[in-house]
Amino acid sequence: MSERGRAASARAPLAWVRRVRVGSTNPPKIAAVRSALEAYVPDVEVEGLAVESGVARQPVGIAEIVRGARNRAAAALAADRCDLAVGVEDGLVPFPELGGEVFNVGCAALCDGERTSLGLSAGFAYPPVCTRSALAGEPIGELFDRFFAERRGELARESSALSVGNVGKLTLGRLPRAEYARHAVLCAVVRFLHPDLYFGPEAAS
Repeated sequence: MSERGRAASARAPLAWVRRVRVGSTNPPKIAAVRSALEAYVPDVEVEGLAVESGVARQPVGIAEIVRGARNRAAAALAADRCDLAVGVEDGLVPFPELGGEVFNVGCAALCDGERTSLGLSAGFAYPPVCTRSALAGEPIGELFDRFFAERRGELARESSALSVGNVGKLTLGRLPRAEYARHAVLCAVVRFLHPDLYFGPEAAS
């Protein structure tokens, strides 16, 4: 970020952000980033780019989820000049402390070329019949779509990953995927809202 940009950030949060690129063409992810940033920069330009996550189709463990988000942000930044690049990645995290229960957790990575900030979403549990196969490598989104269709007798018109998401189905529409991911993006934005507290005083001057 330029000196001018740093000075602007000290006066108004994210005033230096105009062009944002998301390391994905997934509509809910792009909508999540746009919704989160428009609260601070109403005229922000947000576009998605097709990039590789660099991790398995079904990430397992917080380290792989974070790596996927970081990789997506880095790839978006490298592919197109922008003020801020964002990567969003979801995956499964087994919690031994909870008897081995497995939760879906999302991560958002924001990068301006010099600084990176991470944020996590809330966690929710899938039906165990889905997580068992997903931990072996099969994407949980596809597994759950099939499982939900069989149990509810509803044929999905499109992959839930491209619409309300599985969290949207499980919450009966109260928490669609775009909103779920927005929470992770907002949590990652915090460091950029208060650069002097997280990156040091020099980052805001």
